[in-house]
Amino acid sequence: MEEITYKDFAKLDLKIGTVESVDDVPGADKLYKLTVEIGRERRTLVAGLGPYYRKADIHGKQIVVITNLQPKTIKGITSHGMLLAAQDGSTVAVLRPDRKLSSGSRVL
Repeated sequence: MEEITYKDFAKLDLKIGTVESVDDVPGADKLYKLTVEIGRERRTLVAGLGPYYRKADIHGKQIVVITNLQPKTIKGITSHGMLLAAQDGSTVAVLRPDRKLSSGSRVL
């Protein structure tokens, strides 16, 4: 893996978001369409969490979101950010704060 500088890392705008809704993406078994509140704004994210999470397990949870990625259209839905998750073999875990924070809080 290529090393990056701290200056490169600092370009990422990581914030806490609260998942307000989780919907299936038509024609995609693995994808969910998430509506996430990040401070005073709401964003749509598309995430491949279908094999790992039930919709009810994500709804209402706080997650870590990269908010300054260029939008990407996936299955006709424009995703305005990316949630962070870790993978260990066949296990995937969404990264979440260990205590409740204000939505929109910056991740340092």
